[in-house]
Amino acid sequence: MNETDVIVIGGGTGGYSTALRAAALGLGVVLAERDLVGGTCLHRGCVPSKAMLHAAELVDGIAEARERWGVKATVDGVDWAALTATRDGIVSRNHQGVEGHLSRAGVRVVRGSAELTGARTVRVGREEFSARRGVVLATGSRPRTLPGLEPDGERIVTSDEALFVPGPPGSVLVLGGGAIGVEYASLHRSLGAGVTVVEAADRLLPQEDADVGRHLARGLKRRGIEVLTGARLLDAGVYDGGVRAVVRTARGETVTLEAERLLVAVGRVPVTDGLNPAAAGLAADDRGFVAPADWTRLETAAPGIHVVGDLLPPPSPALAHASFAEGLLVAETLAGLTPPALDHAAVPRVTYSSPQTASVGLTEEQARARGVTPVTNTVPLTAVAKGLVHGQGGMVKVVAEPSGPVLGVHLVGPHVSELIAEGQLIVGWDAEPADVARHIHAHPTLSEAVGEAFLTLAGRGLHQW
Repeated sequence: MNETDVIVIGGGTGGYSTALRAAALGLGVVLAERDLVGGTCLHRGCVPSKAMLHAAELVDGIAEARERWGVKATVDGVDWAALTATRDGIVSRNHQGVEGHLSRAGVRVVRGSAELTGARTVRVGREEFSARRGVVLATGSRPRTLPGLEPDGERIVTSDEALFVPGPPGSVLVLGGGAIGVEYASLHRSLGAGVTVVEAADRLLPQEDADVGRHLARGLKRRGIEVLTGARLLDAGVYDGGVRAVVRTARGETVTLEAERLLVAVGRVPVTDGLNPAAAGLAADDRGFVAPADWTRLETAAPGIHVVGDLLPPPSPALAHASFAEGLLVAETLAGLTPPALDHAAVPRVTYSSPQTASVGLTEEQARARGVTPVTNTVPLTAVAKGLVHGQGGMVKVVAEPSGPVLGVHLVGPHVSELIAEGQLIVGWDAEPADVARHIHAHPTLSEAVGEAFLTLAGRGLHQW
C-alpha cells in the first residue's frame, strides 16, 4: 500500500488545481487520470472550442470589413486542416504546460482508472494507495445523449466529437439552446453553414435572465440562424443525405428539419463509472451527482472525501473556472487552513457566441423568487459610441435590491466576456449602485454602458433608457 497525504481522482481543471495547490502547501499528492491531464475543458471543450470561435470571429470580421467599412477584403475559404492544426497546437502547448507544472510541483501522476476501495483508499490498476488527509473526487462529466440518437462521430455528434470531424458541414441542426449549443451554432454559421437551433424551453440560455435570452436570439437571427424555442423533438434519425428531425413548434405546428449534421447539446451528466463510491460509504444521487454534506468544505458524508467540479450538484455551475476555485478551497482545507466558502452565485457565466453573453449573480426572476422586488436598469450597448462602432447591438442589465446591493449583472454583445470581471467584483463585494457610480469608465469603451447603467440606478444618470 502506497501512502500519501492526498489522492485526487481525475486530472481535469478541478483535479489538477487541487493537486497543484495541495503540493504548494507541502502535501504529498497522487493524481489518478485515465485519459489526458487537462480533462474535457482542455482537450474537447473550453480551449479547442474557443480557439475555433476565434477563427470564426476573424471570418466574421472580414465580412464586416467589406460590407460595413468599405475594406475590399474577401474570404476565399477556410482551410480546415490548417485551422485544426493551429487549434491542436494551442491545446498541446497547454497540455504540456499542465504536465510540466504537476511534475515540477512533485505531484505523482498515475495513469489508469481509479476505484475507491475504502474510506481513504484507492486502487489504480495493480497499485493501491491510502490518503492520510483525504481523497478528492474530480471525475468530471460527459455529454448527455438521447435514446435513438447515439453519436456516430459524423452525422450525429456531441460536443466531444463536433470539433474533430473531417470537415465543417454545409448545414447543422443543434438540439439544445444552452451555452454549448449556442456556441457551436455560432461557430458553424461563421464557417458558412445553415444552422437551426431547437430549444425546449421558452428561450435560449434558459438559466440566464430572460432579457439575455431575448437579446441573444435577436443577435443570432440577425446572422441568419433559425431559432426555435418552446419546441419539442418528436423524432430524429439518420438518412442517406444526412439527418432528419421532426419537431413540434411553440405554435403547435409539426415541422421536418433536415441537415448534414445533428449536434446533441442537451446537457452533461457526471462520470462515476468504475469509481465505486459505495466502498467509501457514498452514493450518487439519481442524477449521478455526489453531493457534499458540508458545502463550506465540499466534504461528503464520508469524512475526508471531498468533491470538486462537475461531479457536484447545483448550485455548483459546472464551469471550469468554478472547479479551479473549488480545487483551491479543498486543497487548503486538507492542508488545515480555513478558506472562505465559495459563493457559487458570484461565479461568472459566459457564452462565447456572436454575440457573446456574460452574467454574474442573480437574474431578475431569481431575485423575485427570493422575495426581493428588485430595481433594474437596462442600457443598450448602442447608447455609447463604442457600441455603435461595433454595430452588433447588445445590452447591459443590472439587478439590485431597492436601496441595497447589486444582485446581478447581465451583458450581451461583442467582447462582453472581457467586461464581466467588473460585474464579478461588484456582486462579490456587495457593492451598491452608488458605489459603482463613483468610478469613471474610460471613453470610448463598451464598459461605458456598464457605467451608465449604474449612474442611472444611483440617480445620477445623464440619459434615460
